Amino acid sequence: MQIAGGSVLTGEGFVPADVLVEGERFAAVAPRDEAAAPAGAADEAVLDATGCYVIPGLIDLHFHGCVGHDFCDGTEEAVDAIARHEASCGVTAICPATMTYPEDVLGPIMDCAAAYAAKPDGAALVGINMEGPYISPDNIGAQNPAYLHLPDEAMFRRLQERSGNLIKLVDVAPEVDGALDFIAAVAPDVRVSIAHTQADYDTTCAAIEAGARQMTHLCNAMPPLHHRKPGPIGAAFDNPEVTPELIADGVHIHPSMVRLLFTAFGGDRVILISDSMMATGLDDGEYTLGGQDVTVRGNVATLHDGTIAGSATDLMACVRVAVRDMGIPLETAVRAASANPARALGIEADRGAIAPGMIADAVILDENLEVKHVVVRGNIV
Repeated sequence: MQIAGGSVLTGEGFVPADVLVEGERFAAVAPRDEAAAPAGAADEAVLDATGCYVIPGLIDLHFHGCVGHDFCDGTEEAVDAIARHEASCGVTAICPATMTYPEDVLGPIMDCAAAYAAKPDGAALVGINMEGPYISPDNIGAQNPAYLHLPDEAMFRRLQERSGNLIKLVDVAPEVDGALDFIAAVAPDVRVSIAHTQADYDTTCAAIEAGARQMTHLCNAMPPLHHRKPGPIGAAFDNPEVTPELIADGVHIHPSMVRLLFTAFGGDRVILISDSMMATGLDDGEYTLGGQDVTVRGNVATLHDGTIAGSATDLMACVRVAVRDMGIPLETAVRAASANPARALGIEADRGAIAPGMIADAVILDENLEVKHVVVRGNIV
């Protein structure tokens, strides 16, 4: 198959090029004159991308569900529905997040993930983000406080074994008892993200020194940046090995702060996430998240006390918001939702870019950044 006529995001930025796909991989990216018409062999399928952007398939490493399903449902039906909807939105690889639950609930979720096989029209399940239960009761967000648990290496390793080593991220509040020892113990085997925390600057730096390398939805469920108390945000900035997640849905973080953070951290460090919940792709109404009731009105999801409860926006929509409403360059926003999460998950050799040898995941966007076509592992979906 050939993707012809588009402006392709390459390592050099957007360039007029045609993309050759052979099987499940990109075979070539051939720059061409912008005026050239799409062309291909007589027996070769041609996907016309004239006047469109061709970008890598997006990778969402932190979201909970969509279209009425939650990853924590722990069923093949739920994962299938989530994977298909995400693919239709241009998200071709997923690392869904669990919520704060006890081990007897998390275990079957891991079993389901380990047994799951991606369908041709669905996003690939490339990991699991274990968001709870090792977080702080003082910044619980929309997590359920009834199921909090102190960091427990043995418990984590049991769950990792049940998942088939699919847990790629585990979230920890560094100030809770045993957190620093836990981070040091598991960091060689899994990426540790600082989350749902009231930690100060020094405690956060200690967690980073112990091996933490990511910040879960920076600015949300953590102390704000203060000029005398820089907290987790300042600690993340001062440690270049740390990647911050941002929810650019227009609800979780003010556009000015998003611009500031992209400028401060640099586009090669920021990871855009959706943190979407089951209402994504559906109408306003009443839903659940982590066993708690959630109300969704106008893409804003809240608990009954007004606490923001994830987003109702898919990752491609977050990219559009970042570009249209926040002034983030398209190239920067796309890389923050593709190449950067691929590196964080350790899958950058196969995903996150359009280049020969990479898995053929691509999205064709029109001039309004709306999804026109999606290619998943070489198949048009």
